[in-house]
Amino acid sequence: MQELEYIELETKSNPTASVIWLHGLGASGHDFEPVVPELGLPEDAAVRFIFPHAPNMPVTINGGMTMPAWYDIKAMDIDRVVDTDQLVASSDAVAKLVDREIERGVSSENIIIAGFSQGGAVAYELGLSYPKRLGGILALSTYFATAKTVEVSDANRNIPISIYHGTQDPMVPESLGRLSVETLEKMGFEPSYKTFPMEHSVCLEEIQDIGRFIRQHVL
Repeated sequence: MQELEYIELETKSNPTASVIWLHGLGASGHDFEPVVPELGLPEDAAVRFIFPHAPNMPVTINGGMTMPAWYDIKAMDIDRVVDTDQLVASSDAVAKLVDREIERGVSSENIIIAGFSQGGAVAYELGLSYPKRLGGILALSTYFATAKTVEVSDANRNIPISIYHGTQDPMVPESLGRLSVETLEKMGFEPSYKTFPMEHSVCLEEIQDIGRFIRQHVL
């Protein structure tokens, strides 16, 4: 996969922490730019937010229409039939952004991987498999698509994970969020799980909780 284009936003110069935030199907890196001021981060916090744009590709469930996607979804059954190879390729492409942050002086332990919907599935794959210790995984309205194939690195066997889901989500049923929790717990992780009375979206209370997660784990 070619190198990803992305939007970069710094709360202050010389960042000591980074958040790489992946959008959902058919969206772009611009989707989550507006949440940064709502996170409630300390005024002196120097955080670099990176919002990559997914590549364009045909998506089977949308009639083969080409759109921004991290991987193809072939069927919308309860487990989701996805192109795992494409998902892993996207994870590898985002991993290069993590590598770049480390090269720029940000400790790997101060890098959080966040993702919404499709982006969350990539965040699970990357956050659990990356060879260096990361700061955490934020999984928003998503599912653990590579639960059976992910190779968990020794460095991230205790990575902090927060999962958020809307109880009225018609796109990714909340049952998939709960299944992710159960699967991760069986793998030895201790994810936190919070639901909100919303559909396939984010809400202010959720964003504020994400801000607390960032403060707790990388600031």
